[in-house]
Amino acid sequence: MTSLPLSATAPPKRVLAIRYSQTGQLDAVADQILMPLQSDPGIQVHVETLKPLQPLPFPWPFLRFFDAFPETAHMRPAPLAPLSLTGDEEFDLVILPWQVWFLAPSQPIAAFLQHPVAARLLRGKPVVSVIACRNMWLTAHEKLKAMLAAVGARLIDNVVLTDPGPTLATFITTPAWLLLGRKRGFWGMPDAGLTAAQIAGARRFGLALRDGLHADAERGTQPLLAGLGAVVAEPRLYVSEKAGTRSFFLWGKLIMAVGRPGSAQRQPLVLAYVLFLLALIVTVVPVSLGLQALLRPLFRSQLTKIKTRFELPSGSATDRCHRYDS
Repeated sequence: MTSLPLSATAPPKRVLAIRYSQTGQLDAVADQILMPLQSDPGIQVHVETLKPLQPLPFPWPFLRFFDAFPETAHMRPAPLAPLSLTGDEEFDLVILPWQVWFLAPSQPIAAFLQHPVAARLLRGKPVVSVIACRNMWLTAHEKLKAMLAAVGARLIDNVVLTDPGPTLATFITTPAWLLLGRKRGFWGMPDAGLTAAQIAGARRFGLALRDGLHADAERGTQPLLAGLGAVVAEPRLYVSEKAGTRSFFLWGKLIMAVGRPGSAQRQPLVLAYVLFLLALIVTVVPVSLGLQALLRPLFRSQLTKIKTRFELPSGSATDRCHRYDS
């Protein structure tokens, strides 16, 4: 589909894209979204790649991975290396791809949104959130929305791409990817992460954003990505997410009281939490999902409300997808 031309006298639209990816998956999604914008002469794209002051490893060493959860859960991220932005730049649209860590926004994204430069850059600006994660993102999205609201940004769209594998299988395949670097499936389980088709399909969001910018739609209050199947919320995971979030918060508070990240004093507690978390996954999560399946008819109304709330603003409708089919 071709875009509508901008007026010959109109200044180019300026788009800010914030990027941070450990595995490369989120970068691949961002590439698909940004390509239609970067190839349009009427749009200028500035890509700001976040770099933690202390580089983060991939794959993660086992204890260092879990040692990151207390500060992540409490939104106390490690600092970033200096940004190339000053905060005085003007952008028409901000694209914010991000990951979910321990049911919260990743530390680099949280550090950016708490940065004084971000407070100046994002005030009053329309933001498109793009999540690529395992499958639990609801509570993390609530935290991200709160941070955007704190700096006066306007969340106009949310795209969510999740691992299509069975929930219980992803409890094994995702850690294997993060801790061992093994993305390919094993023991009959699917590969970890998004499929190639999901990543390629993200291009439709870039095409729609391009057309929206040409029409000045980013200045309005309506989403630019409605009708493109941007987000499908799974409300039955919400109960498990709330329990997990509370667990991360309480244990995180205890672990932070013992020592700083990486300190020897807190390693025994981190290991104790890992064992507790494994027990939680093996017992509470399956029981919770089973009970919800049995009781779903009784709570259909509440689940529908949760689904509707988390699918805002972009929605799960697909009526415009045909306009951007390859």
